[in-house]
Amino acid sequence: MAEAKRWQGQAFAEGEHWSITVWQDEHKQLEPIYQIRIPLPFSLRWVNAYAMRESDHTGWTIVDPGLRTPQAEAAWQEVLDKLSIHTGSLRQIILTHYHPDHLGMAGLLQQKHEVPVVLSRIGWQHAVMLWGDGNQMAQQMQQVMRLHGAPEEVMETLGEHMDSFEACVSPLPEVTYINDGDELVFGGRTWTAIETHGHAPGHISFYHKEHGLLLAGDHVLPQITPNVSYIPGSDPQPLQLYLEGLKKLSALEVELVLPGHRNPFYQYRSRIDYLLQHHEERLAEWHAMLVREPMTAYQLCTRIFGNIGRLTVHQFRFAMGETLSHLIELERRGQVNCEQSLEQVGDVRVWSSCTQRAECTIS
Repeated sequence: MAEAKRWQGQAFAEGEHWSITVWQDEHKQLEPIYQIRIPLPFSLRWVNAYAMRESDHTGWTIVDPGLRTPQAEAAWQEVLDKLSIHTGSLRQIILTHYHPDHLGMAGLLQQKHEVPVVLSRIGWQHAVMLWGDGNQMAQQMQQVMRLHGAPEEVMETLGEHMDSFEACVSPLPEVTYINDGDELVFGGRTWTAIETHGHAPGHISFYHKEHGLLLAGDHVLPQITPNVSYIPGSDPQPLQLYLEGLKKLSALEVELVLPGHRNPFYQYRSRIDYLLQHHEERLAEWHAMLVREPMTAYQLCTRIFGNIGRLTVHQFRFAMGETLSHLIELERRGQVNCEQSLEQVGDVRVWSSCTQRAECTIS
């Protein structure tokens, strides 16, 4: 990996709820990449969208336009004006994954500009599962949480919270599929699609080998660890798949990472090494807690992350999903007992180490 920081970011423009940073190679020989901070109404504060212009200046591509909110709609109107991106000059919208803080504005922008939206097939299937007509994800998630000991008062707020996201992703876009290994040309560069799972099934990072650029989405983030959650009907082994994805990406020669949150960064392999070590340490710590005493996933979650009084319902959902994904990985490694299925209805499940006996939830 190159040590020289050939790419530099410089403030370009800002408004009340948005800002643009232009990333340019030091000799200004390549098309710049515009990092656009789009506001989010929770603790992450913003998501990074990226805009790139074709080398012949005939059109633009936008990557991950963010969650649909009134603030985001106003931000995009100002950003598009600032960059002189209008109907006819916007060519396509590319999504690294289906999560609402990346997909949410895509359908609205598609309607206004009549452009294709590109997403993996698995990502689209999950978007429909979560927000398509007749979806029952809120009820399914409540059922899983009940099985793992979450109290009923948490269930009520959880259902309302999950249902609230439908407005933030509507209208859902019409999608053109992209597959692992496909090549896309945008921003004057050829990018290879690299599919990983764990943070989001069907997550796609885009790699430009010649100049060592990686549009990483949320699979590799600076400063914060990407959430890896279990959700019903999705990846049965999310943490294992996430770790495999990190190892897959570590083989790339990357100079600059363009992440979905926080700022672009250079220390690519050291960041991947940290994330791999972080999860191994967390698995060891949580297993040690279960050796001392059996617990429900809710009890383990609240001891580590805090309860619903300390966490917002949004944070709590992520914390419980993260707890379950790590318990599933411990079960896969033969370190905890698990006898029943997550979807099975019945008494609250209790997790324990393999030196003890208890009823758990993953078969």
